[in-house]
Amino acid sequence: MRKAKPKKRYVLPDPKFKETLVTKFVNNLMYEGKKSTAYNIFYGALELVENRTKENALETFKKALNNVMPAVEVKSRRVGGATFQVPTEVRPDRKQSVGMKWLIKYARGRNEKTMVERLAGEIIAAAKGEGAAVKKKDDTHRMAEANKAFSHFRV
Repeated sequence: MRKAKPKKRYVLPDPKFKETLVTKFVNNLMYEGKKSTAYNIFYGALELVENRTKENALETFKKALNNVMPAVEVKSRRVGGATFQVPTEVRPDRKQSVGMKWLIKYARGRNEKTMVERLAGEIIAAAKGEGAAVKKKDDTHRMAEANKAFSHFRV
Protein backbone atom coordinates (compact mmCIF):
# COMPACT_ATOMS: atom_id res chain seq x y z
CA MET A 1 0.00 0.00 0.00
CA ARG A 2 1.19 3.48 -0.80
CA LYS A 3 -0.51 5.34 2.03
CA ALA A 4 -0.25 4.75 5.74
CA LYS A 5 -3.18 3.03 7.44
CA PRO A 6 -5.71 5.56 8.78
CA LYS A 7 -5.79 6.05 12.54
CA LYS A 8 -8.45 4.08 14.39
CA ARG A 9 -11.18 6.37 15.64
CA TYR A 10 -12.59 5.68 19.06
CA VAL A 11 -16.13 6.69 20.00
CA LEU A 12 -17.12 8.09 23.36
CA PRO A 13 -19.53 6.10 25.56
CA ASP A 14 -23.20 7.12 25.54
CA PRO A 15 -24.58 9.29 28.38
CA LYS A 16 -27.13 6.82 29.77
CA PHE A 17 -25.46 3.38 29.81
CA LYS A 18 -21.79 4.50 29.49
CA GLU A 19 -21.32 2.00 26.62
CA THR A 20 -19.35 2.62 23.41
CA LEU A 21 -21.41 -0.11 21.72
CA VAL A 22 -24.55 2.00 22.13
CA THR A 23 -22.83 5.06 20.65
CA LYS A 24 -21.68 3.06 17.63
CA PHE A 25 -25.22 1.78 17.12
CA VAL A 26 -26.71 5.28 17.43
CA ASN A 27 -24.13 6.61 14.94
CA ASN A 28 -25.32 3.99 12.43
CA LEU A 29 -28.96 4.77 13.18
CA MET A 30 -28.51 8.52 12.74
CA TYR A 31 -29.75 10.39 9.66
CA GLU A 32 -28.39 13.76 8.52
CA GLY A 33 -26.39 14.36 11.72
CA LYS A 34 -29.48 14.22 13.97
CA LYS A 35 -27.84 12.38 16.84
CA SER A 36 -30.29 13.43 19.56
CA THR A 37 -33.17 12.07 17.47
CA ALA A 38 -31.25 8.81 17.01
CA TYR A 39 -30.62 8.60 20.77
CA ASN A 40 -34.34 9.21 21.43
CA ILE A 41 -35.27 6.40 19.02
CA PHE A 42 -32.76 3.99 20.56
CA TYR A 43 -33.61 4.73 24.20
CA GLY A 44 -37.33 4.61 23.39
CA ALA A 45 -36.87 1.24 21.71
CA LEU A 46 -34.98 -0.12 24.73
CA GLU A 47 -37.76 1.10 27.02
CA LEU A 48 -40.32 -0.71 24.85
CA VAL A 49 -38.16 -3.86 24.89
CA GLU A 50 -38.01 -3.72 28.69
CA ASN A 51 -41.80 -3.27 28.95
CA ARG A 52 -42.55 -6.14 26.56
CA THR A 53 -39.99 -8.70 27.76
CA LYS A 54 -39.65 -7.74 31.46
CA GLU A 55 -35.87 -8.28 31.10
CA ASN A 56 -32.85 -5.95 31.11
CA ALA A 57 -33.12 -4.10 27.79
CA LEU A 58 -29.38 -3.52 27.33
CA GLU A 59 -28.65 -7.24 27.83
CA THR A 60 -31.44 -8.09 25.36
CA PHE A 61 -29.91 -5.66 22.85
CA LYS A 62 -26.44 -7.23 23.26
CA LYS A 63 -27.91 -10.72 22.88
CA ALA A 64 -29.76 -9.61 19.74
CA LEU A 65 -26.58 -8.12 18.28
CA ASN A 66 -24.65 -11.33 19.03
CA ASN A 67 -27.35 -13.36 17.26
CA VAL A 68 -27.05 -11.12 14.18
CA MET A 69 -23.24 -10.85 13.88
CA PRO A 70 -21.90 -13.07 11.07
CA ALA A 71 -18.84 -15.31 11.62
CA VAL A 72 -18.15 -15.88 7.90
CA GLU A 73 -19.05 -14.09 4.69
CA VAL A 74 -18.35 -14.54 1.00
CA LYS A 75 -16.18 -12.24 -1.09
CA SER A 76 -16.00 -12.24 -4.88
CA ARG A 77 -12.59 -13.26 -6.22
CA ARG A 78 -11.64 -13.42 -9.90
CA VAL A 79 -9.48 -16.36 -10.85
CA GLY A 80 -8.68 -16.88 -14.54
CA GLY A 81 -11.79 -15.31 -16.00
CA ALA A 82 -14.20 -16.92 -13.54
CA THR A 83 -15.58 -15.18 -10.46
CA PHE A 84 -15.77 -17.30 -7.33
CA GLN A 85 -17.58 -16.59 -4.08
CA VAL A 86 -14.80 -17.26 -1.59
CA PRO A 87 -15.80 -17.72 2.07
CA THR A 88 -13.71 -15.67 4.50
CA GLU A 89 -13.81 -15.13 8.25
CA VAL A 90 -15.09 -11.76 9.43
CA ARG A 91 -12.89 -9.50 11.59
CA PRO A 92 -14.40 -8.75 15.03
CA ASP A 93 -14.90 -5.00 14.39
CA ARG A 94 -16.52 -5.71 11.00
CA LYS A 95 -18.73 -8.39 12.60
CA GLN A 96 -20.07 -5.77 14.98
CA SER A 97 -20.65 -3.06 12.37
CA VAL A 98 -22.30 -5.46 9.88
CA GLY A 99 -24.56 -6.80 12.65
CA MET A 100 -25.62 -3.28 13.61
CA LYS A 101 -26.29 -2.29 10.01
CA TRP A 102 -28.42 -5.38 9.42
CA LEU A 103 -30.43 -4.78 12.62
CA ILE A 104 -31.13 -1.19 11.56
CA LYS A 105 -31.86 -2.07 7.92
CA TYR A 106 -34.40 -4.75 8.77
CA ALA A 107 -35.92 -2.65 11.54
CA ARG A 108 -36.54 0.10 8.96
CA GLY A 109 -38.15 -2.48 6.69
CA ARG A 110 -40.72 -3.58 9.28
CA ASN A 111 -44.29 -2.32 9.11
CA GLU A 112 -44.93 -0.94 12.59
CA LYS A 113 -45.93 2.70 12.82
CA THR A 114 -42.89 4.40 14.41
CA MET A 115 -39.16 3.69 14.19
CA VAL A 116 -39.09 3.14 17.97
CA GLU A 117 -41.60 0.27 17.63
CA ARG A 118 -39.82 -1.16 14.59
CA LEU A 119 -36.43 -1.18 16.28
CA ALA A 120 -37.87 -2.65 19.49
CA GLY A 121 -39.61 -5.39 17.49
CA GLU A 122 -36.45 -6.27 15.57
CA ILE A 123 -34.34 -6.34 18.76
CA ILE A 124 -36.82 -8.65 20.50
CA ALA A 125 -37.03 -10.93 17.44
CA ALA A 126 -33.24 -11.06 17.06
CA ALA A 127 -32.76 -11.83 20.76
CA LYS A 128 -35.10 -14.81 20.35
CA GLY A 129 -33.13 -15.94 17.28
CA GLU A 130 -35.76 -15.04 14.72
CA GLY A 131 -36.51 -12.02 12.55
CA ALA A 132 -35.15 -10.75 9.24
CA ALA A 133 -31.68 -9.77 10.51
CA VAL A 134 -31.04 -13.27 11.90
CA LYS A 135 -32.33 -14.76 8.64
CA LYS A 136 -29.80 -12.61 6.76
CA LYS A 137 -26.99 -13.97 8.96
CA ASP A 138 -28.16 -17.55 8.38
CA ASP A 139 -28.32 -16.94 4.62
CA THR A 140 -24.78 -15.52 4.68
CA HIS A 141 -23.52 -18.56 6.61
CA ARG A 142 -25.35 -20.91 4.24
CA MET A 143 -23.78 -19.16 1.23
CA ALA A 144 -20.31 -19.53 2.79
CA GLU A 145 -20.98 -23.19 3.54
CA ALA A 146 -22.11 -23.82 -0.04
CA ASN A 147 -18.93 -22.22 -1.44
CA LYS A 148 -16.57 -23.96 0.99
CA ALA A 149 -14.92 -25.73 -1.97
CA PHE A 150 -13.44 -22.40 -3.12
CA SER A 151 -11.86 -21.53 0.23
CA HIS A 152 -8.40 -22.36 -1.17
CA PHE A 153 -8.67 -19.19 -3.32
CA ARG A 154 -8.59 -17.09 -0.13
CA VAL A 155 -6.34 -14.04 -0.40
